[in-house]
Amino acid sequence: MWIYLSFLSALFLGVYEVSKKASLNENAVIPVLFLNTVFGSLIFLPLAIVSSVWPDVMQGSEFYLPPTSLREHGLIFIKALIVLSSWIFNYFATKHLPLTLSGPIKATQPVVVLLGALLIFGERLNLLQWIGVLMAFLSFYLLSHSGRKEGINFRHDRWVWFLVMAVLTGAGSALYDKYLLRSLNVMIVQSWFNFYQFFTMLPILFFLWYPRRKHTTKFHWSWSIPLISIFLAIGDFLYFKALTDADSMISIVSMIRRSNVLVVFLAGAWIYHEKNLKAKALDLLLVVIGMFFLYLGSK
Repeated sequence: MWIYLSFLSALFLGVYEVSKKASLNENAVIPVLFLNTVFGSLIFLPLAIVSSVWPDVMQGSEFYLPPTSLREHGLIFIKALIVLSSWIFNYFATKHLPLTLSGPIKATQPVVVLLGALLIFGERLNLLQWIGVLMAFLSFYLLSHSGRKEGINFRHDRWVWFLVMAVLTGAGSALYDKYLLRSLNVMIVQSWFNFYQFFTMLPILFFLWYPRRKHTTKFHWSWSIPLISIFLAIGDFLYFKALTDADSMISIVSMIRRSNVLVVFLAGAWIYHEKNLKAKALDLLLVVIGMFFLYLGSK
């Protein structure tokens, strides 16, 4: 079951990435990210209130938030900081890079997760799964050549390095998720890390962005902004549920989630009419083949 939950999560994550690109188009990054934390918190706030005030109503359901200790809040707050760091790098990179390039690069994140899973959790991959991982390495190498055709030098482009940092911090978050969900309730993690992100973004918005707002890209409202939080909440819920399965492997779940690149690539081609699609399609094909081998190796 965790395999199918992972693929469903990837679908919603792909639509989330497209909504994020639409929201960031000629828009200020920090306010969009802040509103993402606002809407993300609003999704879970009613569940937290009902679970606290009328626990009998929610107990026994998937959406019940049980009482949480101070130590557990501390662990979740650490997750919030890791995720927020990843998002800041990710949002800036998504704004400035083509979807057909940034999507496949993000899809290589599970390779970093794999290395961590091997070292930390002692996970082991079979031959088919290793083939899938090697495909991901090859796709990243080819993407560097595709980027040069669009004037993007992977070594010197600031936004590529932002994306690399997003991948590294995102991988750290995925590994930390596996640790957290061994003992913590899914809804507790998902709801409270949204709340903590909101409170962390408040000073960033008002003390760092607001005083300089007239000297940077102006903010404008878009109805795609709340869609970011909605699709991310659904995708993350399915992801966390997959990780609660005792047989789940974080290296495989993370890799499957990055198959969202299919949705992202199609959006970049059809909606944004991005360039150099043939070369990027080959890179994407390698990612898809890698996902297929991982799926076969996990059955």
